[in-house]
Amino acid sequence: MARGTVRYWAAAKDAAGVAEEPFEAVTLGDLVAKITLKYENPDLARVLGLSSFLVNGSPAGTRDPHAVEIPEGATVEVLPPFAGG
Repeated sequence: MARGTVRYWAAAKDAAGVAEEPFEAVTLGDLVAKITLKYENPDLARVLGLSSFLVNGSPAGTRDPHAVEIPEGATVEVLPPFAGG
């Protein structure tokens, strides 16, 4: 199980109520599930479902989140859709 930091941006930050926090997870899917259970906030669950994720700066893309392994010391960024342009 890897330990690292998850950073929330924009609407994800608002819904989580924190900018970043430590985590322990094996995969991105595991991390998202833990965050969803921890906060029990439907707004955060909705935002996570719409978000893109970076793991150490690399996009997770459309891969199955349970197939995206998280390395030790990773930074995972939660990037909700941004309005405007």
